[in-house]
Amino acid sequence: MLNKQGFNLWANDYDQTVQLSEESNHYPFAGYKTILNTIFNEIMQKKQSKVLDIGFGTAVLTSKLYEEGHSIDGLDFSSEMIKIAQAKMPTARLMEWDISKGFPISLKNNKYDFIISTYTLHHLSNEEKISFIRNLLSLLEEDGKIIIGDIAFKTREQLGTCREESNNYWDEDEFYFVEEELHPLLKEFCQCEFHPISHCGGVFIITRR
Repeated sequence: MLNKQGFNLWANDYDQTVQLSEESNHYPFAGYKTILNTIFNEIMQKKQSKVLDIGFGTAVLTSKLYEEGHSIDGLDFSSEMIKIAQAKMPTARLMEWDISKGFPISLKNNKYDFIISTYTLHHLSNEEKISFIRNLLSLLEEDGKIIIGDIAFKTREQLGTCREESNNYWDEDEFYFVEEELHPLLKEFCQCEFHPISHCGGVFIITRR
């Protein structure tokens, strides 16, 4: 797992790395563009919405939403990626923050139409994911949605197959979404839909009960 320094060093080449993985349909970024487009299209159903992006990286997705008139807040722990993103979105409110520390108190009174996260929450354990998502629900408007696009599998068996096929470059330090394991925990306090996109990626749409 890369630390903050690693992501800072990766910042300038990140988009190219993602593109190569996505175009070859390989773990971890197979289906990347479709996942981002799925999230974009969901948000575009509401004009000028307020969006919080957790782990926005180089703002591939949020810069498009910004251009369409949506209000953007964002958290990322890479200062170099924040520089790249801020150049694309001059008036966006971007904060350097490590989500392993929880959620910044400065945003606790904000309300959002959409809270999105792409390829970020797999750095949290399953227990941390559940706690983090529960906290995010309190930041949603009444009809708001949390939309997560990430490395994700319907079953533990599918994860195992992908792991075997990608053994040479599988990251053992990351915690990938497995819908059959997380859904029973999430349904206790929210509504959750999972949309598989590729053999190693998908989109979760989470709403209040």
